[in-house]
Formats: sequence, structure tokens, C-alpha cells
Amino acid sequence: MGRVPRVQSKTYATPRRPFEKERLDQELKIIGEYGLRNKREVWRVKYTLGKIRKAARELLTLEEKDPKRLFNGNALLRRLIRIGVLDESKMKLDYVLGLRLEDFLERRLQTQVFKLGLAKSIHHARVLIRQRHIRVRKQVVNIPSYVVRLDSQKHIDFSLRSPYGGGRPGRVKRKNLKKTDAGGGAEEEED
Repeated sequence: MGRVPRVQSKTYATPRRPFEKERLDQELKIIGEYGLRNKREVWRVKYTLGKIRKAARELLTLEEKDPKRLFNGNALLRRLIRIGVLDESKMKLDYVLGLRLEDFLERRLQTQVFKLGLAKSIHHARVLIRQRHIRVRKQVVNIPSYVVRLDSQKHIDFSLRSPYGGGRPGRVKRKNLKKTDAGGGAEEEED
């Protein structure tokens, strides 16, 4: 049986001008603020935002009562509202064009873990996620760029198997418990 070929699609686009000071500074600031690993993570979100805005622009060129515009437009708006990027009060295609990069970065699991106070810093949040300490509902998620939906937001918590969530204690804690058990047993024998 042969290998099934997978269709690969682009996930990001590199900037046209590689050394543009204003853009470089802006990207670096975003990386620091949201604890991203590299510029590619910024470009990936920019690419997604660009595709969404392009779809909205194309739909806006159609007539208002066009069935294609109504169907696809509502689907796009519902999708953006479900992930929490767009507010329910702004259910118009015009507002989609006003979306910013930060709106999408706010919905990442890494940002949500930090905002909920489960991590001390945005970088600590990334480490906790990668080390499988965080779950969304009952599923452990170890992808910092996981987009948290609005209905899943209140279900972000520590994993049940994590030492932070009341699971098996960590290495140092186990070692200290072993010491106290050994110390307590020796005192009883002397009496």
C-alpha cells in the first residue's frame, strides 16, 4: 500500500521587504508582548488575518441581498464570533476589515493562561502548556498557539495529572516527603 499524498498549503508569507525598520520594531514588540517564539508566528497570524479580510472584501463587493454574500458572510461572522475575535454587537462585514493582529493573538491559549493567572508570566505560560500542565475542558493541550473558543475559555485549567492540578507531586516534593517520612519513623523507634 502506497503513501497517501497530503495537500500542503501555505501557512505564512514572508514580508516583501526584509529590512524595514518600522516593521521589524513592531514585530519585535509583538513577540515580546505575547511571548512568541519567532517572527514566523507573527507572520502566520498576519497571513490568516489577511485571508479573512480578503474574503470579507470580496463579499462586500457583491450586492447586499446576494444569497452568496448572505450565506458566506454569515458563516464568516459566526466563525469569528465563536473564537471571540469579533463582538456579537458588531455582526457586519465592515467590522471584519477593522480587525487587528492583536485581536487574534489575544485568543491564543498562551495568552489566555497568562490572563487567567495560571502562569507568572507570558513565557511561563508557554512552558506550562508545552509541559502538558494545561487542559481545555477534559483535553490536555500542549500547543501554545491553540485558538481558544469563547465557550471553552472558562474551562481552561491545570491538567489532572499535573502537580499544579493536584496530580502526582513533582520530583523535589516527592524527595522532601521521603525525607520527612524517614525522619518521622526514626524518632518513633527511639522512644
